Amino acid sequence: MSLFNMSEKAYLLLANGQVFEGRSFGAKGTVIGEVVFTTGLTGYQETLTDPSYYGQIVTQTFPLIGNYGVNSEDSESAGSYVSGYIVREWCNAPSNFRCEGSINDFLIEHNIIGINNIDTRCLTRMIREVGVMNGAITTEDVYAKKDELLAQIKAFAVRGAVDAVTGTEVRIYEPAEKRFRVVLFDFGYKRNIRQELVKRGCEVIVVPAETTAEQVKELAPDGIMFSNGPGDPAENVQIIGNIREIQQLGIPIFGICLGHQLMALANGAKTEKLKYGHRGANQPVIDLESHRRKNRQTTA
Repeated sequence: MSLFNMSEKAYLLLANGQVFEGRSFGAKGTVIGEVVFTTGLTGYQETLTDPSYYGQIVTQTFPLIGNYGVNSEDSESAGSYVSGYIVREWCNAPSNFRCEGSINDFLIEHNIIGINNIDTRCLTRMIREVGVMNGAITTEDVYAKKDELLAQIKAFAVRGAVDAVTGTEVRIYEPAEKRFRVVLFDFGYKRNIRQELVKRGCEVIVVPAETTAEQVKELAPDGIMFSNGPGDPAENVQIIGNIREIQQLGIPIFGICLGHQLMALANGAKTEKLKYGHRGANQPVIDLESHRRKNRQTTA
């Protein structure tokens, strides 16, 4: 008998009261979060380790997940920040020359509760029509505690997200040949952003989210990058105030995802939560006039 058939029951309960019955993998228990979906055909390890997914239960729209396993090189951070994980089918016998373990072992190691063998297409279409909604994954009897869980689900909100994922210390990463110095604000940054800067000759100084303008000035950077990250950007009042002052330093600034939104708020704009975000792999495009290649970023 396969591990797929041996696994115990698990349930996904949505805020609208609908229950999806599936099978458990990963950790056991109950978790509540914001149910979202991501469309990438590959890169599930990067998704699981991206701090931008803090507080969210992530659904993979691609039906088979885990077929190439996990490894120590592809993580976007040191931990996992998803609240729960939903897939149609998980592969319990991965095969790849870089494989160092299975996705099931990864979820257990990071205490992530997963559910498989549910209709992820139906779930995704529901989110597309209704919008992102809260939900819970549980390996307990959902029907015995449905009313209690629904009350918790409806009261849930992702709060304090940046504080939960940012580092607390300044860290410096040196390139082989230094050309520039860049201060990278850690709002929940992905490791690949840092690596790409280092690859281009940047000494990268990663700083905590609430680093002030005066502290940045002391580091004397050539540029500043505000990273991606989780949660409602408007919640970060102190950081937005700091950005207003940082902008007065006259240093080039680049914002990505949450960092871009925080810059907008610091300059008087407003942000509005989308019905559902676009989560998945970046989409390569080309500027037909300049022939410059670009990547259309995804949001979390």
